[in-house]
Amino acid sequence: MTVALTSVGVDYRGKPCLGPFDLAVAEGEVVALVGPSGCGKSTAMRLLAGLEQPTRGTVHRTTERGQTSLVFQAPTLAPWMSAEANVALPLELAGVDRREARSQAREALGRVGLGAAAETRPAQLSGGMAMRVSLARALVTRPRLLLLDEPFAALDEITRRTLADDVLALWSDLKPAILFVTHNVEEAVYMASRVVVMTTGPGRVAGEALVEGPMPRPAGFRTREAFRRTAEAVSGLLAKGMEQAA
Repeated sequence: MTVALTSVGVDYRGKPCLGPFDLAVAEGEVVALVGPSGCGKSTAMRLLAGLEQPTRGTVHRTTERGQTSLVFQAPTLAPWMSAEANVALPLELAGVDRREARSQAREALGRVGLGAAAETRPAQLSGGMAMRVSLARALVTRPRLLLLDEPFAALDEITRRTLADDVLALWSDLKPAILFVTHNVEEAVYMASRVVVMTTGPGRVAGEALVEGPMPRPAGFRTREAFRRTAEAVSGLLAKGMEQAA
């Protein structure tokens, strides 16, 4: 097991916003976390990243320092640095020689299809390209755990689908454990081998669905009956979770 939350609860200003909540992500597993706005999805992710401590319960992590990477909805790139410098930054901060860090950064940019954009500044990148740079930066350290907090939410549908395939291709190469937070049911079913559904806040587990099929996803996967059936099951769990909280 790479990371797990056991009976965790988080209170803000004395009011519960998450929990009791349980979640485990195994080595190399891709899990999607879906739920209504305000249910605590991002809070759960911050707990897994070690950015926050629970009010109750325990967080179990087998990853060591530098083995977890987090990608937010906004690319959060340093605007004064080139794409290459942005990607190299976590390596340089970890003490890697600058020349070696830049070399690895160029390789990471090549893996996301941006090898020719190494010297480009963030302001010159499209939204999809900027997100690819963020993914390259997250993966350059070869993390054991990759946390993706609605990384495609601000992008158009075509770009979202392309980046979903890019992430799964990168997963196939590096095999990190991935937790992918999204509001989009079909995106969750496409990206993950298991979808965990949360109730309205304070978020709890409403249920989960296993997704049949190979990963990365083959062409036409979204048209398969198993895909449609699983998407409907997840939608049903979402509705159930909102009823439970009512």
